Amino acid sequence: MECLFADKGDLVEVYLLDTGVQSNHREIEGRLFVTDFENVPEEDGTRFHRQASKCDSHGTHLAGVISGRDAGVAKGASVRSLRVLNCQGKGTVSGTLIGLEFVKKTLATQPYSPLIMFLPLAGGYSHILNAACRLMVQMGVVIIAAAGNYKEDACLYSPASEPEVITVGATNAQDQPASMGTLGTNFGRCVDVFAPGDDIIGASSDCSTCFTSQSGTSQAAAHVAGIAAMILSTNPALSASELRQRLIHFSIKNLINEAWLPEDQRMITPNRVAGIPSKLVADEQLYCRSAWSSLSGSSHAAIAIAHCNSNEEMFSCSSVSKNGKRQGEHIEDHGGRKECVAHNKSGGQGTYAIARCCIWPKAGCQINTYTQTAEDTTVRSVSCTKDSHVLTGCSSYSLDQEFSENIRPVLRTESNHGQCIGEADGTLHASCCHAPSLECKVQEYSPVDFTTKVMVTCDDGWTLTGCNAYSHGPNTFGVYSRDNTCIIMSSPQGKTAVAVSICCRRQLLDNGDQSSSYK
Repeated sequence: MECLFADKGDLVEVYLLDTGVQSNHREIEGRLFVTDFENVPEEDGTRFHRQASKCDSHGTHLAGVISGRDAGVAKGASVRSLRVLNCQGKGTVSGTLIGLEFVKKTLATQPYSPLIMFLPLAGGYSHILNAACRLMVQMGVVIIAAAGNYKEDACLYSPASEPEVITVGATNAQDQPASMGTLGTNFGRCVDVFAPGDDIIGASSDCSTCFTSQSGTSQAAAHVAGIAAMILSTNPALSASELRQRLIHFSIKNLINEAWLPEDQRMITPNRVAGIPSKLVADEQLYCRSAWSSLSGSSHAAIAIAHCNSNEEMFSCSSVSKNGKRQGEHIEDHGGRKECVAHNKSGGQGTYAIARCCIWPKAGCQINTYTQTAEDTTVRSVSCTKDSHVLTGCSSYSLDQEFSENIRPVLRTESNHGQCIGEADGTLHASCCHAPSLECKVQEYSPVDFTTKVMVTCDDGWTLTGCNAYSHGPNTFGVYSRDNTCIIMSSPQGKTAVAVSICCRRQLLDNGDQSSSYK
């Protein structure tokens, strides 16, 4: 069932931790409440004069972008302001931590849901700030943060680097990464989505009817906070992970020219710009995203580990290396906490692990394993063994032998369970998830001529859960998924590889009966 999306965020409160806010501006008057919280450092310079229009400039503009009457995204959302940045826009980790504690205590005495905490600030990496944000998310709060304006890896900054936080980079009017003088938006695997953040019109603190333009990832994150308020107001029970998946799903893909990004960041930076959904699907829908690890070390035993967030299930695991020297990947289950582990190889320059993280109720995925024996000389396979399980991904690794990419998923038929098939050169894993209401199919692409990049995209309405390559040569750099596309990277000296994807969707009802689980 589909419904038109016209919600204005009326049910949502947004806690804004920033500078002061001019609460009598006509854009936000009546929908903004200034709390009595203030924890800011002294301004630099003995001759600095505090002017209300300067002290409130940033916060007023952001509040207007979120819920302003004329220029706001979620015109019905209410905003509560906490002052953690001084008149020069500077703050401290301790001030932000105390602000988080203030919100926590407020919610203990006055519970409210759905609630968004908006952190339009970025400082150096802070383990304690990330941990505090993670705790707030575990309490049910959605946190949206600016990626930072340093033209660097967002993983170097907090709270942008916290995986449970929704981190937003900035684009300009041409949907390209926003530049700000010699600097610009941060980027990298810690960014979830980009949004407009260049020359954004919003409320000005110069007067109660004034407008001005400002730029930065704060403005971009304010747009996403507004979109999030609209979605949450329609479905207040969504967790932060479920909301993130929807923001990714409704974003516009492949608009960004990746040449702006540093070469080593192009593969791992998401190429998507936030969009407002025109309609929502009321029925259960499968949502998936890719979560990248940091680059492993270059030693023979080096590994990279990727995780999914809370409320997500790991449907598959893949890996890619910088020069093709890797030993594969597998999923480890530590008491329900799964890890996608990728193995570097001697002579390697580091490898990435890529977890495919999905939202599907009670999926309860398990990993079935086939380990090579001395007698194995040909093809081997590992199957899902329960009728209620669907095959969502295949992976393999070999620490003792030459590793080559040669896995094919074969989905269930009337007489056989879904299985992963590969050549006998290591350990083979099948990801089997309890999802009897999903139907899945394999889509693959084999290019006529050799190319270093082979891609296959799931059909409209289907969601990518697993991504594999089938190649008879050892020169495959690896496999990764970007949104709904499975991508294989090979060296120029490699052999032609086949891109193989598992694509799933909620089963369609056919005359009151459910169709077969596989196609």
